[in-house]
Amino acid sequence: MKIVSIMNKGLFICIWLLATVWLAQAQTFKNPVLPGFNPDPSICRVNDDYYMVTSSFTWYPGIPIYHSKDLVNWEIVGHGISRPDMIDMNGLNDNDGIWAVTIRFHEGLFYLITTGSKCGGNFYITAADPKGPWSDPVWLKDAPGIDPSLFWDDNGKCYYIGNTWDFKSSWPAQCAIWMQELDLSRNKLVGERKILTYGHANNATYAEGPHLYKINGKYLLLMAEGGSSYHHAVTVHQSKSLWGPYVADKTNPVLSHRHLGENYPIQGLGHADLVQTQNGEWYSVVLGKRMIKGYNPLARETFLCKVNFENSTPIFNPGYGIVLPEQERPDLPWQPVKVEPVRDDFETENLASKWYFVRIPRKKFYTLEDNCLNISLQPEVIDSLVNAAMIVQKIKHHDFTAMTKLEFQTKKENEQAGLVVYRTATGYYTLMKDKSGIVLTKRHLGKKEVVSRIPYAKKDVYLKVTANGLNVDFSFGETIDNMTNIGGTQTLEVISDNKFNKFNGSGVGVYATSNGKPSRNKAAYDWFEYQETIK
Repeated sequence: MKIVSIMNKGLFICIWLLATVWLAQAQTFKNPVLPGFNPDPSICRVNDDYYMVTSSFTWYPGIPIYHSKDLVNWEIVGHGISRPDMIDMNGLNDNDGIWAVTIRFHEGLFYLITTGSKCGGNFYITAADPKGPWSDPVWLKDAPGIDPSLFWDDNGKCYYIGNTWDFKSSWPAQCAIWMQELDLSRNKLVGERKILTYGHANNATYAEGPHLYKINGKYLLLMAEGGSSYHHAVTVHQSKSLWGPYVADKTNPVLSHRHLGENYPIQGLGHADLVQTQNGEWYSVVLGKRMIKGYNPLARETFLCKVNFENSTPIFNPGYGIVLPEQERPDLPWQPVKVEPVRDDFETENLASKWYFVRIPRKKFYTLEDNCLNISLQPEVIDSLVNAAMIVQKIKHHDFTAMTKLEFQTKKENEQAGLVVYRTATGYYTLMKDKSGIVLTKRHLGKKEVVSRIPYAKKDVYLKVTANGLNVDFSFGETIDNMTNIGGTQTLEVISDNKFNKFNGSGVGVYATSNGKPSRNKAAYDWFEYQETIK
């Protein structure tokens, strides 16, 4: 009896310790809340549910829609662009496509308004349920500029807020924020169009990402300035009436990291949106970049920041004034979401929501059969600006491993299948199996080269990529326990920002091609796994 009592006491102590540790961890959260390719966040609350969207550029399905109960734990519940006929992305540069999206909810409907860069301009779609289905796009042909947003005033009227370059500028990169009523019954802009501001200073550049709110009887215009890189910032303007004048806040910029210097690990803060919790607290979602020695292989991600209002001025993270890597979580019930499995065994009828195509497939080139992802080789290649037989997921960590088991054989020189690390058509790595063996190819700043080629004759092969900060290693093998490095240590500068890699984000996945020639061959992927490497 004594032994049982001691054991029960020991078990109680263990449970108490675990609960204490869990509660301590749950009191804080780590930024970013949406790691990896998730720029230009916009957020809204409906009762005690939060919904957030980010830019998707040429990835399809487009406009990921995330849901959360606590502003920290998010999961994808749908996509705004999920039908091939909604938009045409063929021929688009990787940095075009779906730019900044705003999500709003009004009288039972969700609205997504965005820019189709080089593919139609500004449009909005609606849905009663954020999971979809979403309506066909309503194109606003007379709406210039980018980054549209919607605002409903107390009179029930809807207003469109966007930006424009269409005026005689007074200084380089000057941009204007404008507003006009949007008649939702006629799907058109009506009435007067008025410029609200050119930015908070007389040399402000790239005024964009505007969001309008009415808080405590006063209109607040929140916007981004300074471009999407080092000088990116969040500024606010305020007005007593809807049409202005909008006066720049003396605290501007209300959020930026440019004053912290080029070596600060989180940079490019900007393009924010505000949300008030059901408890009356205010928070902001904002994009930023986690830097490694001046490079950012993960591109722009979404961070969460506490906001207090002082005399109508939003104060971001009071006492700090910057976005923190870890901070106290919101006063909301903690609700972790289901953790995605490390390995996808392809046992479901449809691809998991984490998988994306680059541009919209004109025909289905894959099947999920016999617990395998089977890809029919396509003539298209990822160097061209068309959809190729490539399926990727977002890279979310600086240190990660991605691995797959491939079954593929060919007697033709042009046929290849394997693994890809992709940012744009001018910046990627491929680790492919072909007729004679395994080949590692790199394309950096538009220049393509074969890094290494090693003979390999077996039908089955394991392919692996291991990232450690900016370093990346590729390997292959007949078994997991006997892998051979190919090409030595390479660099992820290839998928970091440069003159070609600008706005979108990076992915890792599978790729098969017949390099311009018709093919009946297939590549079978038994599984694919991606996981953070814990140091």
